[in-house]
Amino acid sequence: MLSRLIELLVRFRVATLILGVCLLGVSLVIGQSLHFDRSIDNMFAPGDPLLAPYLKLKDIFGGNEVILAVYPDPQLFDEDGVGIDRLIAMRKEITALAGVRDVLSIDRPIGRDIVNSDNNRALKLRDAFVGLTHNAAGDIAALVCILIPESEAGVTRTEVIDQIRQIVAMQPGGMITGEPVMVVDGFRYVEEDGARLGWATSLLLGLVILVAFRSIRWVIAAIAVVQLTLWLTQAALAVSGFQLSMVSSMLTAIVTVIGVATVTHVLIRFREFRAAGLEAEPALIETGKLLAAPIFWACATDAVGFSALMVTKVGPVHDFGVMMAVGALMVIVSVCLLVPGIILIGNFGGDAGRIWGEGKLDGGLDLTMHWVERHPVLIAMFSIIMLGAAIVGSINLEVESDFTKNFREGAPIVVSYDYVEDNLGGAGVWDIMLPAPETIDWPYVSQVNALEQRLRKEAPELTQTLSLADAIIAGSPLPLEAMRFDFLRNRAIKMGMGTFQTEMPGILAALHAEDPNHPGQYWFRIMLLSHERRDSSDKKELIAKVEQIASEFQYPEPASGDSAEAAADASSKQEPQVTGFFVLLTFLIDSLIADQWRAFLLAIGGISLMMLAALRDIRYALLALVPNVLPVLVVTGCIGLFGVKINMGAAMIAAVSLGLSVDSSLHYIIGFQRALAKGLSVSAALTEVQQSVGRALIFATIALILGFSVLCFSNFIPTVYFGVLVSLTMLGGLFGNLILLPLLLRWTTGEKENEMPLRD
Repeated sequence: MLSRLIELLVRFRVATLILGVCLLGVSLVIGQSLHFDRSIDNMFAPGDPLLAPYLKLKDIFGGNEVILAVYPDPQLFDEDGVGIDRLIAMRKEITALAGVRDVLSIDRPIGRDIVNSDNNRALKLRDAFVGLTHNAAGDIAALVCILIPESEAGVTRTEVIDQIRQIVAMQPGGMITGEPVMVVDGFRYVEEDGARLGWATSLLLGLVILVAFRSIRWVIAAIAVVQLTLWLTQAALAVSGFQLSMVSSMLTAIVTVIGVATVTHVLIRFREFRAAGLEAEPALIETGKLLAAPIFWACATDAVGFSALMVTKVGPVHDFGVMMAVGALMVIVSVCLLVPGIILIGNFGGDAGRIWGEGKLDGGLDLTMHWVERHPVLIAMFSIIMLGAAIVGSINLEVESDFTKNFREGAPIVVSYDYVEDNLGGAGVWDIMLPAPETIDWPYVSQVNALEQRLRKEAPELTQTLSLADAIIAGSPLPLEAMRFDFLRNRAIKMGMGTFQTEMPGILAALHAEDPNHPGQYWFRIMLLSHERRDSSDKKELIAKVEQIASEFQYPEPASGDSAEAAADASSKQEPQVTGFFVLLTFLIDSLIADQWRAFLLAIGGISLMMLAALRDIRYALLALVPNVLPVLVVTGCIGLFGVKINMGAAMIAAVSLGLSVDSSLHYIIGFQRALAKGLSVSAALTEVQQSVGRALIFATIALILGFSVLCFSNFIPTVYFGVLVSLTMLGGLFGNLILLPLLLRWTTGEKENEMPLRD
């Protein structure tokens, strides 16, 4: 039946090629509706304990995204008002943007009087907000832009950030920073990579095939298979309602790996049949009969390996597993529809020729097999040593929590962060949410102030702590502490709150608000600043310290007229919570890799079952894993041994690489089984497979590594890491399949196996 299907695909090659072109056109249209999910909280599992307080912060304070706009201005506090007028004009322009709730700047709430050096209130405000709205020297201005949630803004977050960036850039040295900017820029680079790397990788791979085999026909076949697979995959995802994420740029790279490797195997076998004297059509039919089973099982095994990622609770990783499983299966569809027509229609392009130096390659493969026969103990010992080193390195793995390390050093966001970190003290913005009364009074203000003083003393890594309490104390015309009676203090606070409500309602709503999901519960927000560019361990230690201090905050006694029972009830439901972008980004990679080893083990199990179904021999099914699991472990271990920190590109490398590299073992073992079925001895069978399948593996690996070099030009560093690590894993897989796998097959296969039936 399989042979008949191959013959039909070749006979009706014109119809299948037309169908493939039509599907490409339809997929191009449907795939345009596939969009990115840019929310950072989607990168965490729904039940992650870090997520609940973050979502609560968004609900209560109408979104928690803050952008810091910064520019140098030596005239900022000149008493002629030139600098402060410039600041006010910029603040008004940014505030007028759709998507911006309000802007906090040093001119608010007292306006141009802030530059009056004889105004004690102005001096107190300048001192209270140093590090946030300006630097200590007073020659750098900063505006804290509080954004409206994207779902309510009417414009995309990307549009808002681009508009703010454009306004700020009008000032010499102007720049913006903040976690929302990092996320938007990260997704922008991912989108650019997806658009650029897809075609660039395919074209580079096509050039490699052209130079190596001197056939335009096969170049077109390889590029067409990859592009149709990509667009079919994207169309299927769009129809299913999936969205792309920050890890989705790797989709192009992995589909390219599978597609080009498949076409390379077809090319090598087709060339062999042509060299044996067959015409093109019979040669392609025989190639199809020979490779249909290994190609099907290789793609199906890839799909099962990638599906293991679906066990993870993190949305983008789960969806990535689905994407890759669909992409692997679409390779089969693309090859069946396109290859017969492209290879057999017309007279252009010519057959694939022999690569320069291929004779030496054949000799090298023979020498490799002889070397394997002579040094089995050395190979085994080397493999064991590498496994031990991999285990040691895996124990020392560290995660990269500095999100700016996901960008190249010269990227605008990195330059901005360095500038803010060096001149304003810290660009990491996060928050403490405190339970609060509906009406802010002096006992509550003094208690929050005491908490902030304790934070500054016991957590000096915090460069600034700011809240409505600071604004109330600093903005009061008379010192609140010096007043003798609380009712006077409360009256002054009430007047200050009235001013905030009238002049800065957006700022007030971002600092003190009612929980919309629990009417009657109010929350108070303390904004924290700290250095973003710090080690993960230092960040986690600081977060734990702040959480400990905040947990000791006692909800104040209710005002007169409230019942003690009501206060006790409120206290039991409201606990101080520490959250924000800084916290989420610190634990982002931990979230991504939380289930990766479990997914890796599941991938091993699923691939083993697929291997057993394809090879029908449990020994070979298990042997196929060894030369592929070992390189994955070694590459992962080297990351730890060399002190390289795990980012998003490295977090999923284990399960993904295993799914990619196991294809080669499948082709090798099926070829070995066929050689044994022809009556060859084990040694002769291994020599034959080393020459045929081994040659295809080398060509495919070289082409793919050169193709993956395009990933090194990505502006998003995790994409670079992914390309490098997959290339290293594939090199390790090539070593395993050409050296370790033949040795294992020799050890486990006796000469009596010669009568094994042919596997279709």
